[in-house]
Amino acid sequence: MKTIFKSATVLVAAMTLSVNAFAQETKKPASPAMTATGKIKDANITIAYSSPSVKDRKIWGNLVAYDQVWRAGANEATTFETDKDITVQGKKLPAGKYSFFLIPKESGTWTAIFNKEAKQWGAYKYEQAKDALRVDVKTKALPAKQEALVYKINKNGFTVDWDKISVPVEIK
Repeated sequence: MKTIFKSATVLVAAMTLSVNAFAQETKKPASPAMTATGKIKDANITIAYSSPSVKDRKIWGNLVAYDQVWRAGANEATTFETDKDITVQGKKLPAGKYSFFLIPKESGTWTAIFNKEAKQWGAYKYEQAKDALRVDVKTKALPAKQEALVYKINKNGFTVDWDKISVPVEIK
C-alpha cells in the first residue's frame, strides 16, 4: 500500500511540474526579444531590441518621457551593430556594436544616440561621455497605429515605428 501511495505522489508531483513548465514556456513575454537585420550599401546591420506594445497606454510624454534618454525598446538597451564604417545622418560611425538610444521631444527633432557601452540594462547607467555619435532625426506620423514597437531596415537606413510615430535614421 505504501508503494502505491508513494508512486501516486511521485506521479502527481511530476505532472504538476510538467504542467507548470509547459505554462511558463507557452506564456509570451510582455516585450519579446526581436532582431532586425539587413544590408545597407556594403554594411551588414543588426538591431537587437525588445518590442513593447501600446496596450491602450499613452506612450509619448507619459510611458516614454520627453527630453530624457530612452532605451528605444524595452528591457536591455537596444543594440545596433555594423560590420563596416557607415555615415549616419551625414556623420561617421565606425564599425562596431553600440547601444542605441533616443531622446524623444514633444516637438521638433529627436536625438538618436549610438553609445560605446553596448551591453547595459535600459538607460539606467547610460553615460553621455561614452557616446560614439549623436544625431538629430525628424520624426514622421504613421498612417495607422503601430501596436508593437518594430525596427525596419531599408536601403536608406532604418526606422523605429511605434504607436503613431516613425523615427527614420538615414545611413549611407
